[in-house]
Amino acid sequence: MLTTHPFDNDKLREECGVFGIHGADSAAAVVALGLHALQHRGQEAAGITGFDGKEFHTHRAMGHVAGNFDRDDIMRQLAGASAIGHVRYSTTGETALRNVQPLFADLATGGFAVAHNGNISNAMALRKLLVRRGSIFQSTSDTEVIIHLVATSNYRTLLDRFIDALKQVEGAYSLIVLTAEGMIGCRDPLGIRPLVIGKLNDGYIFASETVALDVVGAEFVRSVQPGELVIVRDGELTSHHPFAERPARPCIFEYVYFSRPDSIVDGTSVYSVRKAIGAELARENPVEADLVIPVPDSGTPAAIGYAQESGIPFELGIIRSHYVGRTFIQPGDKVRHLGVKLKHNANKALIHGKRVVLIDDSIVRGTTSLKIVQMMRDAGATEVHMRIASPPTQHSCFYGVDTPERAKLLAAQMTIGQMANFINADSLTFLTIDGLYRALGEAKRNDDVPQYCDACFTGAYPTTLTDFDEHALEDQFSLLAERVV
Repeated sequence: MLTTHPFDNDKLREECGVFGIHGADSAAAVVALGLHALQHRGQEAAGITGFDGKEFHTHRAMGHVAGNFDRDDIMRQLAGASAIGHVRYSTTGETALRNVQPLFADLATGGFAVAHNGNISNAMALRKLLVRRGSIFQSTSDTEVIIHLVATSNYRTLLDRFIDALKQVEGAYSLIVLTAEGMIGCRDPLGIRPLVIGKLNDGYIFASETVALDVVGAEFVRSVQPGELVIVRDGELTSHHPFAERPARPCIFEYVYFSRPDSIVDGTSVYSVRKAIGAELARENPVEADLVIPVPDSGTPAAIGYAQESGIPFELGIIRSHYVGRTFIQPGDKVRHLGVKLKHNANKALIHGKRVVLIDDSIVRGTTSLKIVQMMRDAGATEVHMRIASPPTQHSCFYGVDTPERAKLLAAQMTIGQMANFINADSLTFLTIDGLYRALGEAKRNDDVPQYCDACFTGAYPTTLTDFDEHALEDQFSLLAERVV
């Protein structure tokens, strides 16, 4: 299985991306193209469910969209004018085909397929309750809890059952639901995870990012609002707002890393924000140097902003191979390091004898930064200064991001000075939280009512964490591992 992450297990990973279209010829083919554009959001598995007017058909597979949905025999099975799809990393539930989405069930109201981006933070508590009531689970995914809540609701209509289910869950979700009657797209009341609406001829699209609309040639209509349910039926959109209005808290890390730079998130260009982040970083943390070098590819827009603001030349001092997936070398410190060099290589002729500023989006475990700094020194850099385009990542995410447990987050265990020593950098600084908010057009962070979900930096979680509050912090991830019942 391939991956676009240059260093395995040392990046925060979004759980998934979702895409759906209703009212289009060869809908599944459009979904496959949309999922290609969202592949960066999930690379463990992919799935598509289509509806041909009579029957639902699903194909799910481990690995990338390419190789699984470029075969005529598979796409013919998914014929129909409506389809939804999903690309996945696992944050809750094991990595297995039974957890690959979309999940499908035949309910009393008819077929019900769902694709989910996010994480239900009271899923374990709800699951225990549902099992006691007689529900039989087929997966270990938190998404299946939503299906059982819909199935067991006492309300009559599917919409009311769905709303009833959503009012019982906590956490973050962007959902696309496909039924025989139509399609539903919705975001959690805080809008933590993104979801946009597009139009392709007479068909309507829901997608995690606008870049997926661009790839399929669709027109951007608008973002789904926090707490909004948008229903597509008979070529018409209807909107419902079943939740009490609350200040929105969209995930701030979408702008730092998760979203593709050519996407627009809630009306804001991701690329522009990342350049502004780099400029803020240069103002907050100036240093005398000869070159500004991005850690490819996620550090590139911030490095451009840093170079433009500081006046230090921007150069591609690290060249990334675009033809290498996961390191195929067998474990062992020496050969593992050689595997790293298959993915990244220093531009020695440029770096030798120079003072360099390395720009990266974040530090998670620190192993990537350690290797990159050493790569610069091996290439002859006289000084290596690391600048991080976000605040220190000190807290785990429980909203659909594959974050290591807090004990493995370098910033949670060390001071910045200790981190600099650990990665062997001459200096290390991070963007401040207010600097990040300024890059997003805010004067500063509103500490009373934060404008974004920034819990990975501040520890200020915007929702109740039922499954985690009930247990000691050191038990959180072992509980997740034991979700199979």
